[in-house]
Amino acid sequence: MDIDGKIQLINRKPTEELLTAENLRHLLEVGVPMQHYIGFEISGYIHLGTGLMAGAKIADLQKAGIKTRIFLADWHSWINDKLGGDLGVIQKVALSYFKEGMKQSIKVMGGDPDNVEFVLASEILEKGDYWQTVIDISKNVTLARMMRSITIMGRQMGEAIDFAKLIYPAMQVADIYYQGVTIAHAGMDQRKAHVIAIEVAQKLKYHALEWKGEKLKPVALHHHLLLGLQEPPVWPIESEEQFKELKTQMKMSKSKPYSAVFIHDTPEEIKQKLRKAFCPAKEVKYNPVLDWAEYIIFREEPTEFTIHRPAKFGGDVTYTTIEELKRDFAEGKLHPLDLKNAVAEYLIELLKPVREYFERNPEPLELMREIKITR
Repeated sequence: MDIDGKIQLINRKPTEELLTAENLRHLLEVGVPMQHYIGFEISGYIHLGTGLMAGAKIADLQKAGIKTRIFLADWHSWINDKLGGDLGVIQKVALSYFKEGMKQSIKVMGGDPDNVEFVLASEILEKGDYWQTVIDISKNVTLARMMRSITIMGRQMGEAIDFAKLIYPAMQVADIYYQGVTIAHAGMDQRKAHVIAIEVAQKLKYHALEWKGEKLKPVALHHHLLLGLQEPPVWPIESEEQFKELKTQMKMSKSKPYSAVFIHDTPEEIKQKLRKAFCPAKEVKYNPVLDWAEYIIFREEPTEFTIHRPAKFGGDVTYTTIEELKRDFAEGKLHPLDLKNAVAEYLIELLKPVREYFERNPEPLELMREIKITR
């Protein structure tokens, strides 16, 4: 595959932002060994926004010949009070449920889980020179910038926090440099930390990215955040600016089960969640069911997506592009319930191998049912 082909593959859905395509081209042209990473806090069950969006992008990166890595961020989860702030529980979940769930998610999205390296954060963080890198980064970032960046943890500005949370953004940047990462990958909600990583690239003394005497900037790859199935906190949404402000509140949440489908949900759970989903007739722009169709079903186009309907309601209809689907929905030619049912059936079939894996290997899910999922 030539460089243009690789960039096109890396930049396709569900990629929402690439900082920057020019830098990615430069790294590929000069022959830098390419190392991807995506870091995950270990918290509740894996939903589609985590498993399928990350899995789809990992599959694309593998096809582009890039080494892929998942960073199981146990210390970061501890700092952010996940799973009751119990580091031992976090590590146990990371190496069982989360690791296996992500492997299955990558597989159903067309990737090879056996070619993904899984790294537990504590394996790296317990090395002394990692903290040298954290300090190096911290000396090049203001306190105000760190305060603004705690939103990457799902924290709001002005919220009372313990001091440990202030070092979290610097740790996230250090994770990139310490591991020699050239493509730092996350959802759009992690953008602030990645921008810091790019900005400090030329200033670092320890574990800077270097190739043949040149200090390099990492590429930041941000995938789309799937909308949650719940009604937005404000409706109707009047402008794109308002939508941007609400988007974080509208994403899927582990603590709101009906906002998300989990990768191992039963067919009946998937149907029930989609039936309850917010899906106003003729609304295309702020519609979570159409959002899921676009980024999961129509990730690759053309594809065939058939919606089954009784003859009296128009009979079966097949779409090959998301634009065709959106057009019919906007014109009222497609009823919300028919769309919901069809998306549910697609997900049931797509996730079948994941369900079957956990039926054969129930221990990870049994562990999850025993622990306290805080948020």
